[in-house]
Amino acid sequence: MYFSDEDRDFEASALVEGAIEIMVDLEPDFPVAWVRHQLQKMAKDVEAALMSETNPHLRLEGLLRLFYREWGFCGDRHQYYAADNAYLDKVIERRKGIPVSLGAIMIYLAQHLELPVTGVAFPTQYILRVDWPDSEPQFINPFDGEFVSRQTLSAWLRGHKGPLAPWRESYLTTTSHTDVLARWLTVLKSALLREEQYADALRCSDLALSLRPGDPHEIRDRGYIYQQLECSHAAAMDYAYFIEQCPEDPAAELLKLQVKVLNANPQVLH
Repeated sequence: MYFSDEDRDFEASALVEGAIEIMVDLEPDFPVAWVRHQLQKMAKDVEAALMSETNPHLRLEGLLRLFYREWGFCGDRHQYYAADNAYLDKVIERRKGIPVSLGAIMIYLAQHLELPVTGVAFPTQYILRVDWPDSEPQFINPFDGEFVSRQTLSAWLRGHKGPLAPWRESYLTTTSHTDVLARWLTVLKSALLREEQYADALRCSDLALSLRPGDPHEIRDRGYIYQQLECSHAAAMDYAYFIEQCPEDPAAELLKLQVKVLNANPQVLH
């Protein structure tokens, strides 16, 4: 990943900067200059629109109103799993995305307004956390810009993990940019798999593993991609690694059968 000293002067949050670097690695023709120009323009417009508002709570409400209502950014409800919802340039161009891509832009803009907004990799989806010095934290769904209560988040969790799913406060802690970028790549990889773009999905998987080396679940997913690309030997090796690292996982027994089948296939050189 590469940027000149001049590029480093670009004031962006570490999350957006990391996302741009990933997009460049995935797409050599990624329009870096255009994306940065658009982000800078949005930041300047936000600052100009809210320059007279000194109350941070009202500044946040103004940012949400501007981003979601006036500019029309929103979650893509019709094609949620489309890869375009994860590519940063497409999100800015279409003004549609998914929680992690929309949330990253919101964090970038909030930083320019000096608002205490961070990201949280909640089990069901990416959310935003606002840590006020004078009140309890607030949480925002970046898919639609609405505030969500702890009760709502608890309901999301039960719907995702079952009615007996235990609540953990750790679910609401700020997530590191590295983990968010890995999650972003996982979402993009899943979208590319749905679209049968296996070579691009493989690049996503390799980038995710550069962020989380040795992650057994990511290596399992890479094995599936290798299998689709008819790289039987590589797929079998990845599946075997997952089985060794996660022997109690329900998928392990099924993958053992897959390994036997794949190892019986003649090795294909690509």
